[in-house]
Amino acid sequence: MPGLKIHELSASTSAGWNDFVAVLPTGHILQSFEWGEFKANYGWKPIRLLFERKGVPCAVAQVLRRRVPLAGGSILYVPKGPCFDPADQQTLKVVLYTLKELAKRERAIFIRIDPDVAIEDQDTLATLLESGFRPSPEQIQYRNTMIIDLRPTLDELRSRLRKDARYNINLARRRGITIADGGIPDLPLFYEIYAETSRRDRFLIRPFNYYAGVWKLFLERGMARLLFAKYEGETLAGAMLLMIGGRVWYMYGASRDIHRNLKPNHLLQWEAMTWAKSQGAVSYDMWGLPNILQPGQPMWGVVEFKKSFGGEIHRWIGAYDFVAKPVLYRLFTQGLPQYLALLRRLRGLPSAEATGE
Repeated sequence: MPGLKIHELSASTSAGWNDFVAVLPTGHILQSFEWGEFKANYGWKPIRLLFERKGVPCAVAQVLRRRVPLAGGSILYVPKGPCFDPADQQTLKVVLYTLKELAKRERAIFIRIDPDVAIEDQDTLATLLESGFRPSPEQIQYRNTMIIDLRPTLDELRSRLRKDARYNINLARRRGITIADGGIPDLPLFYEIYAETSRRDRFLIRPFNYYAGVWKLFLERGMARLLFAKYEGETLAGAMLLMIGGRVWYMYGASRDIHRNLKPNHLLQWEAMTWAKSQGAVSYDMWGLPNILQPGQPMWGVVEFKKSFGGEIHRWIGAYDFVAKPVLYRLFTQGLPQYLALLRRLRGLPSAEATGE
């Protein structure tokens, strides 16, 4: 495309990367410089591509590469990316072509993308298919989420709360629930409650060191806030918020079984929303809803809880793959998942779900 320049940035030349991510309509925290830096500790190499038109960024893609020695190549993943303007399909075509060429250069089995693009966006879906991308059989990130528009006034946001949410927020205050900031020394406590939540709700989590690494990094960079709901000196629930630009994500939440009748999570979410607004955020992403949005389905209680805060459900297109090596791709997307699922069943573990990581 005339006037479009493509740069592959090194870590030393990536100053301003987060600013590029933040200004794009589909920008996401998982495309931040810090996320790539963190994942580099776990076998992934970040490759950062910047697309400019007349000196103005029009798209970015942080590609994570992992070597697969036995296959003689690699796999590539663009978590919650690429970031672009869905109204600019011509730029998207260049981005997708560049990603395919990168897959060939890196001898990749496939490259996977999952940008925050609405499932109703037929133009983008058509461009993906025309460019050789296909729906992925595996979803790494949640396909659905709840987003609260923080641009209205606080009074307007309060009025948009469902009646039961307003009641429970006031109830929590009356009964002595308080919200306090946490920091790096509190990460073991937060993980302890997070692990309790995973056992209760039967979802898989990683070891403490993994989460401590990402939480500590974002807290140190001023891109996160840890909040706790407390009652009579006891911590009942916690929330880890990550932010970039005008967006905040409720990425990790945890709660104990005790004193749930005091509704600590309602007050915790309201305080998180109002803090995000005070920081200039325009949206609060409650991060993750089940794939099937029907009453009676697993996690429907989570849907009802998040709906009560006045947000809107957003359904994304999900993951799409460009397959460079079909035979090895079938092994990775069919044989390997079946083997891992069998191991989980033999060990009595719950089925793997999207973890947002």
